[in-house]
Amino acid sequence: MSTEIRNALPADVPAIIGLMREFAEFERVSEYLEITEEKLLTAMFAPGAYVEGLIALDAGTPVGYAIFYPNFLTFRGQQGYFLEDLFVSEAGRRLGLGEKMLRMLAGMAKKRGFERIDFLVLDWNQPAIDFYRKLGAGIADDETHFKFTDDAFRDLCGDAA
Repeated sequence: MSTEIRNALPADVPAIIGLMREFAEFERVSEYLEITEEKLLTAMFAPGAYVEGLIALDAGTPVGYAIFYPNFLTFRGQQGYFLEDLFVSEAGRRLGLGEKMLRMLAGMAKKRGFERIDFLVLDWNQPAIDFYRKLGAGIADDETHFKFTDDAFRDLCGDAA
């Protein structure tokens, strides 16, 4: 079996969307999955796009992906990547692909002069928490993730629902 991890290409978008569906089912959030191929292509490959991605292949079959983008932490003055998604399908697990994608991302970050990778993990996803802790990630227990979406976002913008 041969595995490969490489930068995502426009032709990989349908496979990435398929893996996102599997990820959304795993995280029990399928009802929120609204991404389309067009939106992902625009986010990753249109002029001015800043979203990047990796794809993991096992014998040529897509089995994992990572989506990330640059961020900046003001108080620390640090640049880094925000890792939006890291997912390996059941078929690709136990091949070390998650760790390999993280190490590739860290190498990409280092080349850009970045100093960190930030991400969120659902509090019930103990296998992911254990995986990241095994690699040395810390948990920010002093922060709470807030978001403005849907009606709250429209209200904040002054738009009527």
